[in-house]
Amino acid sequence: MPELPEVEVSRQGLLPYLSGECIVGAVVRTPKLRHEIPAGLGSRLAGLRVDAILRRGKYLLFDCQSHAGGGWLILHLGMSGSLRLVPPDTPARPHDHVDLLFAGTVLRLRDPRRFGALLWHEGAAVDTHPALLALGIEPLSDGFDGDWLYAATRRRHGPIKPLLMDGHLVVGIGNIYAVESLHQAGISPRRAADRICCERYRGLAEAIRSTLQTSIAAGGSSVRDYVHSDGGAGCFQLSCAVYGRAGEACPRCAGTVRVIRQAGRSTFYCPRCQN
Repeated sequence: MPELPEVEVSRQGLLPYLSGECIVGAVVRTPKLRHEIPAGLGSRLAGLRVDAILRRGKYLLFDCQSHAGGGWLILHLGMSGSLRLVPPDTPARPHDHVDLLFAGTVLRLRDPRRFGALLWHEGAAVDTHPALLALGIEPLSDGFDGDWLYAATRRRHGPIKPLLMDGHLVVGIGNIYAVESLHQAGISPRRAADRICCERYRGLAEAIRSTLQTSIAAGGSSVRDYVHSDGGAGCFQLSCAVYGRAGEACPRCAGTVRVIRQAGRSTFYCPRCQN
């Protein structure tokens, strides 16, 4: 599933080509992804300018509010979605569900599993849209640090790793990034969240920030379906310390990396140096 780094890489890749450009229209080949695609999307968007492309959690927010009748196009890549910039005459393939048409280029949404979303929000306050209201703190924001994490977890008795993946608490920390951050901080993924001291949370917050920034610089992680807007792949997964390395030696202490299941996901960790 594309997480915060992959969505941020997509945002950065689209900005040079779409910022300030006017939308000519849209081609919708399926009426529904996770939700119904807004009716008459092409005519609604025609003539609107993309003034900015922002990110909130794993949502891309296309700011089209400068014209009368404008608003925000909200896009989520779901589990298997990707965005490609293609020439206008590029034939659509299976699972190419929506095209946003610009002069000279097309932004194409591909989503084999149809778990993505394409939504429309009128008005200036996009954060009031129901899809965004319940989202947690941004882990790359100034407000996210160890003190905030410590305070937010005082009544959380469950293990820390699934909690880091709870988008109502912190957005965009997917499985691979939770695993790598906990290893970098030396914290066991099984440790109860309310049994971690503030000092260790400060180290974890820094590890999360570092892991996400490193992944963004590496183009994200391409484990299955994710590709960049130019078709390239991310390579963060190639440098992981423990993710996907069960049975191998931990690069920090030479202990054996183990894998367990937590909340239905594979958790990789080193029991020797993570406690």
